[in-house]
Amino acid sequence: MSEQEAAIRIGEALGRLRRERGLSQAEAGARIGMTSQGWSLYEAGRRAGLFRPDMQKRLTAALDATPEDLMLLAETPPSPAPGPASAPATDGAGVQSKGRDFEPAPSRTIRRERYRLDTDDMGPWAFAGTIIEYEKDRQPKQGGGAVLQLRDGRLHLGLWQGSDDRGVVVANTGGTQTPFSWRDILAVSAVTARIEPE
Repeated sequence: MSEQEAAIRIGEALGRLRRERGLSQAEAGARIGMTSQGWSLYEAGRRAGLFRPDMQKRLTAALDATPEDLMLLAETPPSPAPGPASAPATDGAGVQSKGRDFEPAPSRTIRRERYRLDTDDMGPWAFAGTIIEYEKDRQPKQGGGAVLQLRDGRLHLGLWQGSDDRGVVVANTGGTQTPFSWRDILAVSAVTARIEPE
């Protein structure tokens, strides 16, 4: 994916977040001292600042969201817009059959949990006191935050490196990789937010 395609995808995700909150571009922009025109340029993916973490934090804060929410949404394709009912199809014998309407997939319940870090092992990504929010049973993305719930009751935070039939590998911010066997893991979850201590 090119940088321009990535910018467009992030901008579209920003627009989806704004619409989910029921805000106009002018209302969202006003929350952070920006004009509706300035906000629309971010949603169109036409501002280079869209990739800057501080700008993502500023934009998402206007929507009561986090940069992690934005990036997760950017990776999820938008639902297709409802279109007109499908026209009857015909087969070779001239017999008509009705188009089939599909029920949307049932929405899944999002199970988010939080815990507070008590070490600086993941600095500068997250320090002691940072609250980690994670979505249970959501597959982490490559290099993204992952929480492993271990059978011994511990939680392990790391950066997702991948998995195979034997287990998973996570790394700390220094790049040291740690493998875990599937037999030692109860659940794998994706980090959806880091809430910095005040």
